[in-house]
Amino acid sequence: MLAVATTLVFWASAFVAIRHLGGHIGPGALSLGRLAVGSLCLGAVLLSRGWTRPRRGDWLPLALIGVLWFGLYNVALNEGERRVDAGTAAMLIQVAPVLIAVLAVLFLRERSSVFLWIGLVVAFAGVAVISLSTSPGGDRDVLGVVLCLVSAAAYSISVILQKPLLAHMSALQVTWIACTVGVVVCLPFAGELWQDASSASAADLGWIVYLGAFPTAIAFTTYAYALTHMDASSLGVTTYLVPPITVLMAWVLLSEVPPVLTYAGGALCLVGVALARHRPRRAATPTQSAEPAAPSATAGRRKATG
Repeated sequence: MLAVATTLVFWASAFVAIRHLGGHIGPGALSLGRLAVGSLCLGAVLLSRGWTRPRRGDWLPLALIGVLWFGLYNVALNEGERRVDAGTAAMLIQVAPVLIAVLAVLFLRERSSVFLWIGLVVAFAGVAVISLSTSPGGDRDVLGVVLCLVSAAAYSISVILQKPLLAHMSALQVTWIACTVGVVVCLPFAGELWQDASSASAADLGWIVYLGAFPTAIAFTTYAYALTHMDASSLGVTTYLVPPITVLMAWVLLSEVPPVLTYAGGALCLVGVALARHRPRRAATPTQSAEPAAPSATAGRRKATG
């Protein structure tokens, strides 16, 4: 649970940081800066941990995760948050748990349960309530919404690709390789990063380092670690807690006071997550009766005649 909680808090803070930096750092430049810091942090830790040589068939999914989750996801989300507010972006990304649940059943042969699907519906309703509560005065457009949904799709596919890799590779190694691939994908934005960083304030540069070290290096690794111990669908639904945390952080850090209806939506998210993670108790195995079985009539007659 600690790994999951760490991931949720850091990912929620990322939406606020990205929204703050959107007016100063370009989406591609922010992605490259964040991923470069993350790759360096992860690489430094990996040096002291040891290396498991990936199998030949591992390289394609690793590359796809790097392109989709670390490259496309970040660039699309960064551009999307220039057009929609942080809370709305966090809510739109929550299409991902539904996609993950469906893909996990189809491709990972994970078992679904009634509680999982009820939890998904309840938690998604909570996200919808939060979205409605923050709609008045929201800064959003159609392209921003589409970009956030593209990020959600990239995230969902990547989780399904990542799950089998974690059976024989560490979460740290998988995350570092994918993050480094993301850096390579974003290298065309190097000139933009240099230009934006040259004119950025020390505080903004600090936020880029924060995004790379915490929501990227730590949170993506703790998420992968949690994925080794949980079904993809069950873990995915826990991210429904990100929007309420994001709204709270935006309130504190960006002085955005959430409407009262937001709290009702957050409560629904909590209930939905609890339902989705519920595991019904298995029926007790019947035990043998303490009373010895009565001898059959035939056995009784044999004993009498013997």
